Amino acid sequence: MPNSRSARLLAGCALASLALAGCAGGSRGPQLPPASFVAMQEGPGEEYVIGPLDELTIFVWRNPELGAQVQVRPDGRITTPLITDMPAVGKTPSMLAEDIKLQLSQYIQEPLVSVIVNKFAGTFSQQVRVVGATEKPASLPYRANMTLLDAMIAVGGLSEYAAGNRAKLVRFDKASGSQKEFALRLGDLLKHGDSHANVMLMPGDVIIIPESSF
Repeated sequence: MPNSRSARLLAGCALASLALAGCAGGSRGPQLPPASFVAMQEGPGEEYVIGPLDELTIFVWRNPELGAQVQVRPDGRITTPLITDMPAVGKTPSMLAEDIKLQLSQYIQEPLVSVIVNKFAGTFSQQVRVVGATEKPASLPYRANMTLLDAMIAVGGLSEYAAGNRAKLVRFDKASGSQKEFALRLGDLLKHGDSHANVMLMPGDVIIIPESSF
């Protein structure tokens, strides 16, 4: 009897080990930590970087005739009174305001300049792109505290034949200078309301959603 009991115990341990190995082998890669559906604490994101087609208001204190409402051209430049073809893309609003101030200093003393972004598209490095089996593939301007759920609502959710739980997120890691891939569970998030499948997004993230193979 003792030998029989020991044999059953060893067999049970072996089966458990095989099950764990199978789970590990079925993993599709690292997953990101879950995010709350409603943020418990909002915080600012990185300072916004101006992109092509952004709409800006430029205000010059006590010199309203030198201000303007402009759209950044596809070539990344703007033109305002007294300033022609100034590069705007890749700068923060405060950086652009400082550059405009330097240019206007040739004409007026100590100008005070403010730049406000009215409508934004962002640079490619700040957009979140959702591609594949979704209702409306799109590039979305990133905003602070943006989550996977926010992005999926913006693109209308999954298409009929989407394999949501085989989706992945591609993110550029600035520290290592390389791309990293993370597994996503969009099916669990959107169809079953699994809050643990909701994750925080970062500027430049790419969400790839494959179709089912059947």
